[in-house]
Amino acid sequence: MRLNNCGRPHPCPPSPPRLRRNFRWRGRYIVPDLKINVPFTWHANNGNVQMIAGSEHHRIHFTNLIYNHHLYTYTYKWPGLQPEFLPPLESCAPLFQFSLRDLNAFFATSQYVGPEILLGKIKRYVHHFRASVVVPELPSGFYPRLPVSSADIYVDQSDSTQFVQVLHFGLQNIYDPSLDEWIVINQFSNRPGRVILPPVCT
Repeated sequence: MRLNNCGRPHPCPPSPPRLRRNFRWRGRYIVPDLKINVPFTWHANNGNVQMIAGSEHHRIHFTNLIYNHHLYTYTYKWPGLQPEFLPPLESCAPLFQFSLRDLNAFFATSQYVGPEILLGKIKRYVHHFRASVVVPELPSGFYPRLPVSSADIYVDQSDSTQFVQVLHFGLQNIYDPSLDEWIVINQFSNRPGRVILPPVCT
């Protein structure tokens, strides 16, 4: 049996998801169990990355950033959270050191599920990948492990740097009763985006 370049008898899987250093995307952020569907932007500028869901006029409003090799997250509002449970306005410290390169390294560990067609106003031909975080990292065998987070990532079949849809589940969505939230992208540009660290984070 002749093997291909990836050592398999079948076609090699496509390249894993990867974010470019510059892009501007728009779409919707969806929390199905809370019946929330709000505007969403995802921008990158020279390796700094920012996503914003909702606004002060919507039921949810938060931002996540990779800025100068650090990870930030800030929630302005979320159903069921009183102001005293939200980050104080004078504090938005970085969580830890984390870069776009680190994020892409995580995406590179994702497993290929297969080609799919997403039905909607237009058909989207995508490759489906799944990335997960399990702790602790242990070898194969009977060891206790906890699934902390997972993400189903759907990228355009012609370009693995163009994310079409993301379902992410896990403890990072601790405010959501079902822990699962959706990102749907419908506008794409490779121009540098606008990434701004909120004043409370400086």
